[in-house]
This record gives sequence, C-alpha cells and structure tokens, in this order.
Amino acid sequence: MFPIIRHRRLRTHNAIRALVRETVITPNDFLVPLFVVEGKGVKEEIPSMPNYFRYSLDLLGDEVKELWRLGLKSVLLFVKVPERLKDNKGSEAINPDGLMQRAIKTVKNACPDMLVMTDVALDPYSTYGHDGIVENGQIVNDATVDALCDMSLSHAEAGANFLAPSDMMDGRILSIRETLEDNGFTDTGIMSYSAKYASAFYGPFRDALDSAPVDSIDIPKDKKTYQMDYANRFEALRETEMDIDEGADIVMVKPGLCYLDIVRDLKNEIDVPIAVYQVSGEYAMLKAAAEKGWLDHDAVMMEQITAIKRAGGDIIASYFAKDVVKLL
Repeated sequence: MFPIIRHRRLRTHNAIRALVRETVITPNDFLVPLFVVEGKGVKEEIPSMPNYFRYSLDLLGDEVKELWRLGLKSVLLFVKVPERLKDNKGSEAINPDGLMQRAIKTVKNACPDMLVMTDVALDPYSTYGHDGIVENGQIVNDATVDALCDMSLSHAEAGANFLAPSDMMDGRILSIRETLEDNGFTDTGIMSYSAKYASAFYGPFRDALDSAPVDSIDIPKDKKTYQMDYANRFEALRETEMDIDEGADIVMVKPGLCYLDIVRDLKNEIDVPIAVYQVSGEYAMLKAAAEKGWLDHDAVMMEQITAIKRAGGDIIASYFAKDVVKLL
C-alpha cells in the first residue's frame, strides 16, 4: 500500500519506462500493403492516401528492396485492373500472365526471401465492384467460391507464399485449402479475413483500386450481405473459429482501431496468429489531421500501432509501416 508502493517509481525517466514496457514494436510486426498498376515508370500518389503510391512492375522491385533494407519482410499485394479486363466472373484473375501473377514474380525476383501474400477476391476484377459473382441481383456464394479457388491456385503457381481471401464468402477457406492440397501446394498458407466488417473506413482503398461497388438499382450498393455488421461482437468468434477449422493458418480482424475489442476477444479464445488491418480510412484521417496541424502525426501513429499490438494483434497490416520503422 501507499507509500510503500509508489507506481510512479517505474515512470521516473525514459530508461526505466523502456525497461518495463509491456508492448514493443519491431519491424517484424508488419505486413506492408502494396498497390500495383500496369505501365512503366509509374509511381502515382493516391489522392486520398497522401504519401502512398501505386507502382508499376518496373518500380515495384525497387520498393520491395527498400522495404527489405528497412527490415520489413512481408508484403500484401493488390492490383488495379484495367476496366477492359473486368467482367462479372473475374476471368482475368486466373490469367497466368495477369498483373497479380506478374507482380508476385517481380517481388520474388527482386527479393527472394520476401514473404508474399496476395489478395484473393473478385472486386478488383469485377464490373460490379463486388467480391463475388452477381446473379439475379444477388452476390452468389458457391459459384464465387469456385472462382476464388481457381484464383488461389493461380497465385500459388506464380509463387505466392500466403493467400489472403478477403471476400467473406462462406466455406471458401476449406475449398481453397483442399484445392491447394490437391495440387501439391501443401506449404502455401492462408491468412483469412475472418472478421471483416462492412465498414465506412474503406473508401480510400477503393479509390486506390477503383473497386467500389457500382451504384445500381439492380444489385446491392454495398457489401453488407457478406461483410459483417459492425454492431456484432460474438459473430466474429463464430466466423473465426470456422475459418480455423477449415484450415486458416492466420486470421484477420479488419478494420483496426474501432475493432480492438474484437481483437482482444479472439486473442483470449484462439491460438493462431491474429492479423489486424489498419485500413485506408484510418491512415487518411491521421494524415489529414496532421496536415491541418491538429495532431502530432508520429506520436499518434505510434500510439495507434501500439494499441493494436497491445490488444492482441500479432501482425499489423499498415500503410504506416515504413514511417514506423524509420522512427524505430
């Protein structure tokens, strides 16, 4: 009791605070999202994501080497598909010479030890901007799962280490796992977007890939029939446990900050690594506030990242990754 116990003794100066710090951030915590486009010499800033870029393949390798030099060892690839290649079934997604397949090979050629994860969903390839095939005004589940299996196999054949299904279709993890096993890709992992919420924080990301749902009276204008209701908590555990049972090696909660209660719930119940995606809207808000001078960019960034790890995030997918490791 006081005064024998004085908690402030462990806060008296920086050295003791560092010595007893419970949560420590390192470069090994991060998964770096990368946006890839067609063309040559392209490094274009995303307007709603200041200081974040789309890269053409010839510059992607340089960016990957820079990440590796900084100690960042894992990337998550997304591609911006030309409109002329989009259709309802995402046919371009299984093109062995498609942009994603070439991006995987580009990263591996530039930095063979870099861990490559790939986005598995139809929305970048869809004329409707949905993660699934549209039939009679509905996003259909089982036909979409078949397409996702073909996409996953194509990514594995191109050299991806992990597949990251972000679509939220039922049963897709088991089907993808069986497809990989049947084709000899027993070491190819799956990081499942297990608790992905129908969030308003994804806007800048959809700008980056031109993948927002098409506004039409004939199809859903949002993704609420497959992404989770943000009012729900216990549903996240059911979704996640099912994905683990179906073969997911890593599970993900998305978005980040507004869902740290979900991260902690899962951490208390499951024993596989948990990834947390600090999404584009979270990035854009801090950038905008810092530009106005309303927030200290680096201080808030580190506080947010630390909160994600403290809540139970083993892996942090973040657009701040380079900024953080440069501070470290």
